[in-house]
Amino acid sequence: MADAVLEVRVSPANNALRSNIEGYIGSLGDRNLAALERYTSTVERQAEQASQALGFYHARISSRVTGGDNARLVLNVEPGEPVKLRNVTIRVEGPAASFKSFQTPRSRTLRPGQPLNHGEYEGAKRAIEAQASRYGYFSGRFTQQRLVVDPAGGVADIEIVYDSGPRYLLGDVSFSGDSIFDDELLHRMVPFEPGTPYDSEIIAELYRDLQSSGYFESIRVDVTPTSAQNQRLPVDIRLAMRKPRSFDLGLGYSTDVGPRGRAGWTRHWANSKGHSYGAEMELSAPRQNVGLWYDIPLDPPITDKLRWAGGYQYEELANTDSLSKLLTFGPEWHSELPSGWTRVLSLKWQREEYRLGDDSGLSTLLMPGASYSYLKSDNKLDPRNGYRLQFAVSAAKEGLLSDTDLIHGEATIKGLTTLWGRHRFLARGQFGGNFSGEYRSVPPSLRFFAGGDQSVRGYDYQTLSPENSDGDRIGGRYMVAGSLEYQYSIAEKWRIATFVDQGNSFNSLDLPSLKTGVGLGVRWVSPVGPIRLDLAHALDDDGGVRLHFSMGPEL
Repeated sequence: MADAVLEVRVSPANNALRSNIEGYIGSLGDRNLAALERYTSTVERQAEQASQALGFYHARISSRVTGGDNARLVLNVEPGEPVKLRNVTIRVEGPAASFKSFQTPRSRTLRPGQPLNHGEYEGAKRAIEAQASRYGYFSGRFTQQRLVVDPAGGVADIEIVYDSGPRYLLGDVSFSGDSIFDDELLHRMVPFEPGTPYDSEIIAELYRDLQSSGYFESIRVDVTPTSAQNQRLPVDIRLAMRKPRSFDLGLGYSTDVGPRGRAGWTRHWANSKGHSYGAEMELSAPRQNVGLWYDIPLDPPITDKLRWAGGYQYEELANTDSLSKLLTFGPEWHSELPSGWTRVLSLKWQREEYRLGDDSGLSTLLMPGASYSYLKSDNKLDPRNGYRLQFAVSAAKEGLLSDTDLIHGEATIKGLTTLWGRHRFLARGQFGGNFSGEYRSVPPSLRFFAGGDQSVRGYDYQTLSPENSDGDRIGGRYMVAGSLEYQYSIAEKWRIATFVDQGNSFNSLDLPSLKTGVGLGVRWVSPVGPIRLDLAHALDDDGGVRLHFSMGPEL
């Protein structure tokens, strides 16, 4: 036997009332006609209660049962005039009354003259209790919570008065579990001092910080109001260490470098001070590199660290017989500034043996540098709105473990916005420059090339570059590249795109010749970020249409 059908008819039409009645009554089950007839009085009472919840205390409700095997209960509702609010008092007293972040509910439906809604009344109380729980007013209570209804007069009065009591403070933090770290390091991971007013967001931040440290397999943070003494809440943290080592492999492909593979090995914690170290390697047809690093946490240890890094890279340049063999080593000081910017100060020593066409050399540089980056995004993998700013500068002085004077700078700006749900607009600008008296002494790793998936589509990777007398691409002093792209969402995970890219690398700032590429593409939002497939045409050179494939976040 099929379930009986409920049909609610409200006259005049009121979708909110009909939905509330249907939700309150729920399923009628597999009742037959006789059972449904006996059940009608219960349904009518439930419909009356659902109507009163929305302020309709004078509703006229009738019902009838129809059908045979498929029984149907038709409920006719004439709501009448709703009860209106007359006096509304919602007030918070005590210390929370002067705390700006504690907001008294100000719903437009809880004002004199508005229809009574029991759900809004209960919602206002829940909103006050939720804020009290978030901000640590654990002794708070309602001194008044009255809803008085006069159905005959068609009016109702609401009075909600909440006495917050004192705001509790965060107390001492204790750690337990199998952590090997010094208490001094663990306490430097805590983003607050004892005596800080309680805020559940602070506890959530503590949990996120400990999780992002990479040290722990599991984290449990307990802050129990019943254990408070003199309104101070002890914070108990139980930690379980993760496995000390991990190894990862990855495969990828882009039209810039073709198939590529990467491998990484990490020792997540090496001692009680939280030091860590690791190795990473990347292999592709034009480029192979291996790197080693050793991290020392600073203060605060979650965001700031001193990294000693070194590596070796072999690269074939610009699809020619030019090549570079680069050895680097030096310290990097990583820190996150209060403004949200990430800063890296570095002192890098590099030794590079290279051949560029008929030019070859050996370069040694000691380069102090600074880089700043800022990301604002509403989603890490597939943002709808946001922007990224990156700036970097480094320098070398001849005679100070360097064989030339050099200032090297780079900047990247990216922006993304989504309008009307389906229309996405992306913009990118890239700039770079070298300032050196003798450009032949600037090694290839610091020269600029343009063209490729992340530069000017329609041109192959590193093919936009000044050339020597033999036609070999040797890289430029300067580089500029930009892109404008429009995407339209045709399905939840699919987008089509059209774009125009422009840029080049060059040796003179006097009216540089910029190359332009235009094209069409498709985007699939995979679990690891958008995968992009583009067909691009170079407008300024012969060469037809080129295919570009890349993946990863767009900011």
